[in-house]
Amino acid sequence: MTIPTVSTDRIADIEEIRMLSARYARGLDRFDMDALMEPYADDAVFDAGPMGLESYAGARAIREFFQHNQDVMADQMHLFGNFIVEFDSDDLARGTNYLLQDGHNNDGATVRCYCMNEDTYRRTADGWRIASRRISPLMPPQLDAY
Repeated sequence: MTIPTVSTDRIADIEEIRMLSARYARGLDRFDMDALMEPYADDAVFDAGPMGLESYAGARAIREFFQHNQDVMADQMHLFGNFIVEFDSDDLARGTNYLLQDGHNNDGATVRCYCMNEDTYRRTADGWRIASRRISPLMPPQLDAY
């Protein structure tokens, strides 16, 4: 198998895209709403339908969903890996990544998910942003009283 040659600019784009999920995770785990929302485009879609939840379109709806998360969770940890990023153009990309989420709600019940995100990314005036994220379980999630 031959590994394709990748330009320095493209490597920088890939790293910036990977950092979107890292910044999102840090915001979630610190219960910092502004930080967790920053990686999303204003018109982003967060589709949690495969998890038995809903799809949320636009920053306001996504923020309301994550406010629920912040209200019910006592502690949490999000770990992302296995990134694949493919470019459709200089300003559009798509990819997948895996998520391990572990934590407890305010009643002490475990919330644990092993998931795959299917993302689209768009370059904006402020840099790369998540334009859409569809989260699907890889194993049955444990969402006790979520």
